[in-house]
Amino acid sequence: MKEIMERIRGMAEEMGESIEGVAFPEPIVLAPGAVDAAADWLTASGYARIQVVADANTYEAAGKRLVDGLTTRGASAAPTIVLPNALGDVAADEASVVQVLLDAQRTGAEALVVVGAGTLHDIARYAAFTCGRPFVSVPTAPSVDGFTSVGAPLIVRGDKITIPAVGPAAIFADVDLATAAPRALIAAGFGDMLGKYTSLFDWRFGAATADEPYSPLAAAITERALARCVAQAAAIGRGEPAAVVALMEALIESGLAMLIFGQSHPASGAEHHVSHYWEMEYIRGQRRQLLHGAKVGVACALVSERYRRIAEEGAAAFEGVPDLRAMLQAVPEPAALRALLSEAGGPATPEELGVEPALVRESLDRAHRVRPNRATLLRRYNELSQLNR
Repeated sequence: MKEIMERIRGMAEEMGESIEGVAFPEPIVLAPGAVDAAADWLTASGYARIQVVADANTYEAAGKRLVDGLTTRGASAAPTIVLPNALGDVAADEASVVQVLLDAQRTGAEALVVVGAGTLHDIARYAAFTCGRPFVSVPTAPSVDGFTSVGAPLIVRGDKITIPAVGPAAIFADVDLATAAPRALIAAGFGDMLGKYTSLFDWRFGAATADEPYSPLAAAITERALARCVAQAAAIGRGEPAAVVALMEALIESGLAMLIFGQSHPASGAEHHVSHYWEMEYIRGQRRQLLHGAKVGVACALVSERYRRIAEEGAAAFEGVPDLRAMLQAVPEPAALRALLSEAGGPATPEELGVEPALVRESLDRAHRVRPNRATLLRRYNELSQLNR
């Protein structure tokens, strides 16, 4: 949508930061009837053989409509319904990726279109990258900010690792689908956005203590998107259409900030590492998965709590660590974060989410190992604590 890109280009110009060479999705459509617009764009772009990747639910919600629309416009459209695993979860794992790849090879697909939310996007973006084809994003719910990502977090032999992939050539987010999405998915999207409080803190911390690269523009885009979501938490919880659309827009903008920076730092810090730790433990324990954004929101409050405790313990006195108390002023108190999660209609505590206390404690002590290349405060504190034992 023009407004998103105009805002980003305006901010880049004001801040003197170049975005030339960034492969933005073009177009970005956030409007009623975007599914039909996707069919128009694909056929107008000359794609004759198209693979539509969905699961059973998203195929019924929008995938079949897209397949029918493409067929009516003269294209060959073949659906791939990604199958759930033995627990009933559609997972971004080896089996799902191979299923999509085999179908794309069998049909000679010239482009892949993913109709769904975060997990299906991760599967499709890596499959498209592997077979050298473009992919197009058709989100069905405002549940995550990873629609524009160029990395695919995949489950490989039980471990979650992020693998280079490809970003979408275009995004078609149908407003009618977004506002009709299950409330749990909408609340998860808000949780994913709320996690930016701690991810932005960790990014600043890493830049200050480990010379990690930093982009004021990407940070500003993320901050603005986060502020708009927080201001509408209650309206999002009530499912007000305008607020849900604003959430979807904010999620897309957060994804574009990552695209500008080239890595996930603006939107992923210790709160995501805790979430990933829980996910891997659930896989090992053969338990049904929890929504990504719901985990991130709950983990954000936990990380805020832990970081305040670290600051009170005097970790700021360690060499090379800045004034944590001053830096933490930008991160709301845990109680405030949990109140926002509740307003938005999602779980606010590990108990409400269904994560047991022992796993919470373990994750806060070990989650930094999930992304050992990231210089988060959680990693710094845990590693220093281990050295001092």
